[in-house]
Amino acid sequence: MTAKCNLIIDSCCDLPKQEIDGEGITLLKFPFHVGYAEFFDDMFQTSSPHDFYEAMRKGATPSTAQIPMNVMLEAFEQAAQSGVPTVFLCFSSQLSGTYSTAEMLIEQIKEEHPEAELYLVDTKLASVAEGLLVHEAIAQRNKGLTARELAEWAQEARYFVHGFFMVDSLDALARGGRIPKALANIGSKLDVKPLLTFDLEGNLAVAGMARGRKKGFKQMVEYYQKNVLDSNIKAEVIIGDADCPRDAEKLMDMLKKDTNATLFLRAQIGPVIGCHVGPGMLACVMWGVDRREQLSVGDRIAKRVKGA
Repeated sequence: MTAKCNLIIDSCCDLPKQEIDGEGITLLKFPFHVGYAEFFDDMFQTSSPHDFYEAMRKGATPSTAQIPMNVMLEAFEQAAQSGVPTVFLCFSSQLSGTYSTAEMLIEQIKEEHPEAELYLVDTKLASVAEGLLVHEAIAQRNKGLTARELAEWAQEARYFVHGFFMVDSLDALARGGRIPKALANIGSKLDVKPLLTFDLEGNLAVAGMARGRKKGFKQMVEYYQKNVLDSNIKAEVIIGDADCPRDAEKLMDMLKKDTNATLFLRAQIGPVIGCHVGPGMLACVMWGVDRREQLSVGDRIAKRVKGA
């Protein structure tokens, strides 16, 4: 079936490169810096995950930046000129200013090309959680959804993506301002391994705590069992790791043993996400129950009052 629309995605989806190579799919690469040198996240096509994370273990403190405006503008201009309706699935607006910049640029493009059909979706996700949404969006596109239908699908589907990850150290998150430094210090002293996830707005949130990595594995399996869409059927799962392949294999073995999961995809946590989580991060994402239904009564009322 001929696709009715094109897709623009960003490198923070952390999917294997072969999963996103295809006609009508444009990849926008996030930049990152190591010292004074600038690089672009090409999903480890020109470097290895081990080299990147080993440098961090030895003291490197890489930093990240937004996708350059000129890069996005060029992609949107090409989309408009192609005449093919296009959807951009973007990294969480709560973790990067890229979404708001894209929103501004698309409005600019539409003023110059009123006939252009461009849609922007805030995935409210990151890393392999964003990757799961992108992976299925590609499948839905290939099944014949129009650009409008695909954008509406993604805006609904993002709430059914469950992503949770365990970091080996909280130092990188604290250095990037994602969590308070005091929390990182306490976590390090107590060997606490928090399970992090995303809230409905796309912010980082704590899903649980474990004393030690071994108990963290167990909590990840329990989280899967609790939140998977249907525990009686085979489920699609992505396992991502930041240069800890043995741990990824261990988690997969535990899921195979204790659940009906079909582990269909392994992924490497890319350098942009890696800058903030550090080596040793382990992630598991799957389709699950509607996360909006898991809000407390008080939070549901608050969202209704706010008009959300």
